[in-house]
Order: sequence, then C-alpha cells, then structure tokens
Amino acid sequence: MLATGATAVAVADPSPDAVSAALAVASDAAVVDSFDAMLAIDLDGIVIASPSALHARHAIRALDAGVAVFCQKPLGRTAAESRAVVDAARRADRLLGVDLSYRATAGMVAIRDLVRRGELGEVFAVDLVFHNAYGPDKPWFFDRAQSGGGCVIDLGVHLVDLALWVIGGAAGGPVTAELRRHGRPVDPDDVEDFAIAQFVVGSVTVRLACSWHLHAGRDAEIAATFYGTAGGAALRNVDGSFYDFAATRFRGTATEVLTSGSENWAGRAAAEWATRLAGGSRFDPAAHDLIAVAEVLDAVYSSGLPANSASR
Repeated sequence: MLATGATAVAVADPSPDAVSAALAVASDAAVVDSFDAMLAIDLDGIVIASPSALHARHAIRALDAGVAVFCQKPLGRTAAESRAVVDAARRADRLLGVDLSYRATAGMVAIRDLVRRGELGEVFAVDLVFHNAYGPDKPWFFDRAQSGGGCVIDLGVHLVDLALWVIGGAAGGPVTAELRRHGRPVDPDDVEDFAIAQFVVGSVTVRLACSWHLHAGRDAEIAATFYGTAGGAALRNVDGSFYDFAATRFRGTATEVLTSGSENWAGRAAAEWATRLAGGSRFDPAAHDLIAVAEVLDAVYSSGLPANSASR
C-alpha cells in the first residue's frame, strides 16, 4: 500500500524474488544494488525490511544522512539498540516509524478509545496471545545473533506494544517469564518457540503468551483482552485468520460488537507514516515509546533465559 502522494523511487534487496515483489507494487522504481546506493539518492524517507540484526544500523545511517525512517519490527534487538535509533532520529529531527501494525486495526483503535475515556472503569488486567502455527520462513529468524530472539521478539513485540499503547505509560516492577524450545527450557544460544510472561504497567497486570509452530488447531490465535472494573473489551482474530479481526465489549455476561469484518489494515501504519512525512512531520517524541517496548522484551529475556546465558 502506497500512501496518497508517496512515490517509491528505488528498491534494494539481495533477493531477486523480493525485488520482483516490490516492483509489482512500485513498477517505476529503480533497482539499486546496495543500501549505500539507496542513500545516495535524494530521498525523503526509507523503508527498512532487512534482518533484525541490521535494523538499528541501517536506521541510524539513514537518519544521520537526513532521511526519515520506517522500520520493520523490532526496531532493535535490544533496548540499547532501539534507544540509539530514537536518539539518532531526535538528533536529525526526522520522522521515525515502526511497523507495529496491529495498532492500526479498527478494533484496537476502538478499544483504546474505550479505555482512554474510562468506559471500562479502572483497567486492572490484560491478557495477550499470539500463536502462529507456521512460524517464520527464513533461517535467520532461528539465529539469535541475527534475530535477537524467537517468538517473543517476533510476535510478543506486537503484544507488548498494544498493552503499553492502550494503557499508557511504561512497565515497572518485576517481570517473570518462561521460554521454551520444542517443549523444553530454551538453551542460551537457541531461540524460543513458546513463551509465557507477566509484567506490570502502572497498576495493571499484563499476561502474555506467544509461540511458533504450536498445535493450535488453526493458522493463528491472536487476542488482546482488557479487563476493567466497569467492563471489558477484546480484539480477537476470526477463524484463525492473520488479517480478519473482531472487537467486542463485555458488560457482565453481555457482549457488544465494536467492529467486525475484513479491513485493509496491513499496510496502514506505513501509509500513515508516509502521509505524515509528506505533510512535513519531523521527530515525534512518541518514538520514545519504542524504547519502553524494547525494555519489556529485554526483561522477558533476562527472566526467561538461563542465568549464565550470553548477553543478547
């Protein structure tokens, strides 16, 4: 999806298939052979979709060159990497966005509005789930040095972001986590394919579960449920879909539909970033929220990995 007024002028990727896919959307774009060649062009912004180990490095180089950045998640493999990118965006006064795309669903927007208006009363608990029955299809996802971790950093990043985005504020206090690989506690140099974690945001207890390759009986199970003293609300995927969601509101035993049906949301975050960029937007202090998300992920890994494991 290209935002109104946005023009894709160049693409670069070592995979010919990825280049072909990009050109199918932006047929007039030039093909260049490297990231450096991309930065040599007079760009307003750049979209980074390299392996996770390169996200921070590529983003900082682009920002230092005066180019706004939209990055695939995670922004960095650690909070330190994410903080370095946000600092670079602030220094350069350039717009920074990350593809935390579930914020863009109509259901999550409706739930956030309910919470922020106080219509659920005092929110005290959140349950978050993302089980992907397939798992990633690229080998680098299973190399901790390149990916930064397994299903937590791949899928859990969305869940943590939704919790912080809806509730507001940053996590604090102890974080507990259990990380497993093929059903057993994960080895220090391996990546987890199943995780359960709990943390606190203000006075709200947040529970998180995510996985790759789980025998879930469907392609995916995705849910974010918010419980308050005056009601509850949930976003859930429909019939195992990765793209179709329904949002509901709970009052006791009664359920009210907030949103339902298909919507074209998958590219909405990038389109909104491009629209803001075209409108002249510069550094947005809300980018600091990306650091708060990364800090929770760091704490999950610190709690769930063996005490003698190598640093991430």
